[in-house]
Amino acid sequence: MSETRAALGDVPLPVLGAYGLLGMPLAFVALPIYVHVPKLYADFGLSLSAIGAVLLLARIWDALIDPLIGLWGDRWGRRRAAIFAAVPLLSLGLLGLLHPPAGDASAARLLGMLLIVYLGYSLATVNHHAWGAELSSHTHLRTRITATREAFALFGVVLAAALPGVLGASLADGLAQMSWLFVGLLLVAAAALWIVPQAPVSTARALPGALYRALFSRRFQRLLAVFALSGIAAAIPASLVLFFVADVLQAEQHSGAYLALYFVAGAAGLPLWVWLARRLGKLFAWGIGMALSIVVFVWAGTLGAGDLIPFAVICALSGLALGADLALPPSVLADLIERDAGAGAGSYFGWWNFVAKLNLALAAGLSLPLLAWLGYVPGSTDEQGHMALAWVYAGVPALLKCLALALLWRQRAAIESIETEGVRA
Repeated sequence: MSETRAALGDVPLPVLGAYGLLGMPLAFVALPIYVHVPKLYADFGLSLSAIGAVLLLARIWDALIDPLIGLWGDRWGRRRAAIFAAVPLLSLGLLGLLHPPAGDASAARLLGMLLIVYLGYSLATVNHHAWGAELSSHTHLRTRITATREAFALFGVVLAAALPGVLGASLADGLAQMSWLFVGLLLVAAAALWIVPQAPVSTARALPGALYRALFSRRFQRLLAVFALSGIAAAIPASLVLFFVADVLQAEQHSGAYLALYFVAGAAGLPLWVWLARRLGKLFAWGIGMALSIVVFVWAGTLGAGDLIPFAVICALSGLALGADLALPPSVLADLIERDAGAGAGSYFGWWNFVAKLNLALAAGLSLPLLAWLGYVPGSTDEQGHMALAWVYAGVPALLKCLALALLWRQRAAIESIETEGVRA
């Protein structure tokens, strides 16, 4: 069977696994940058203000290059080769990032390593996601493809969270050991891509102006608006969960277990969302996931000190809802890309990833100053501050999810036509 025929027909299980496996090291590399790198470089003597400025510059670079990489990937049309090109950037960049010489933990070195890692990360993720959209022309298979990729990614996050404490006596030692494990995993995942077929990419859809045509597609704008609202709602509690567990629940020692439960539940629930999408439609299933998130957020806002078991249930249910956010919107986007002749998959996923990263930045940039304005001080025993934290952690996301659900319902006819056409095809 030729690559083209394989890409347009059924996707065998080994091919599905080989494609999805790359999601694990890509998620693996993302978590240490957001969670561990600030403390690592602070321990090596770099000031918090310098670390914060560097991270901000690097994240701006990370978001801005995604659309350009998407357009370039469409013009080149060789997804596998683009990902292979990202492997040395990711490997050398992360090794340099997590092995800072004690005498050279400078802001310039940190920025340089981050720029290299983010370039490799964007090059790999944009082309990997675009390749998934091109891997099958069947709408329900696309959901299986995205769900498989996100399942591997969630397990990668759990591994990256747990391994530093297991592999080393100190954070620096654990991260150094983990970086070598990452390189090995990345090489294995990249090699597995040899068995994944590539569909032909039309270079006619990557002409100058393709980025603008993708962004100003009306159906894409409608879908992107729902995705952005829903994504910010999910990113706010992710940014505040450690504060919530420590100060509202007063159970800081259980933070790691709660996070692991959240991500494992997200991965375990992915088959459910694939089944619901096939039975009820992708948009209806996504709406169910949003409704579940709203109920969970409202419940979380009622908790207080010592409510450990209820919060464990909330972590499991919110992780389940996370699966819908991860698996279904990219699958709907893949349907849209096939029906829209405006641009290639890379251009669309370049903007998509840009918005996803912007969601994370907005969540932290809006929620933390809002908490400070409301009087919350981390580690304090002030009851009013704890109420403010609970409201921002749970109330604001519930409100945003309600708005996202209402927008999805209002725009469903325009967006749903994408899925209907995909089913007819």
